[in-house]
Amino acid sequence: MRRLFKPSRPRSDSGMAYRLGWILGRAIVWFLAISVGLTVVYKRVPVPITITMIADPNGFTKDWEPLSRIDRNMVAAVIAGEDAKFCSHNGFDAEAIEQAMERNAKGGRLRGGSTISQQTAKNVFLWQGTGWTRYARKGLEVWFTFLIEHIWGKRRIMEVYLNVAETGIGTYGVEAGAQRYYNKSAARLSRVEAARIAAALPAPKRRAVTGATGFTRRHGNAIAARSSVVRNEALDACVYE
Repeated sequence: MRRLFKPSRPRSDSGMAYRLGWILGRAIVWFLAISVGLTVVYKRVPVPITITMIADPNGFTKDWEPLSRIDRNMVAAVIAGEDAKFCSHNGFDAEAIEQAMERNAKGGRLRGGSTISQQTAKNVFLWQGTGWTRYARKGLEVWFTFLIEHIWGKRRIMEVYLNVAETGIGTYGVEAGAQRYYNKSAARLSRVEAARIAAALPAPKRRAVTGATGFTRRHGNAIAARSSVVRNEALDACVYE
């Protein structure tokens, strides 16, 4: 007996539009199931590898560490440098996105308004991309950001971000970055050391962490100063509550 509600394949005499619709519908169902399933798995399991790591021509070095073994200075630094509203938004910062759109409309190099949540979704599930592939990725990024905000929560998002973000050429995660630049564990980073790593995050292949000069040095100093504000005003409270 045929199971009730079991979807049947389109008959050979079905119209082309019907067959394409059936295929598309099945693809959407599989995508939803796989994306939700992976998000649930990664709520507890360390992310083993990402597309960015695989595609890196320099190879990659990574060391996964739980958030409990990453200095709070590092959390404060990335909030200060990347996403000051991390604990108060739902994954998207409308004001930052609007400002980025206004800057981009004036021409010059494109700049984004991505939150830490969006960057984590991109780093874990998607690809970097340029041109039209970047815009294709953005749509998927919204979906995965929604998922991790509702399934993982802020603490897990921060933990994953600090373990998969590129911190230098062929270097991923703040533990690998701390070992590379300071020969110490991420659990022992000072406020200034954490700020210098955070300053390089937007362009880790071009910005020096140690021996930085010019803009990168000034940006790192600014992040170090703002990190104190993050701690004093509990802007990182959602990570430690």
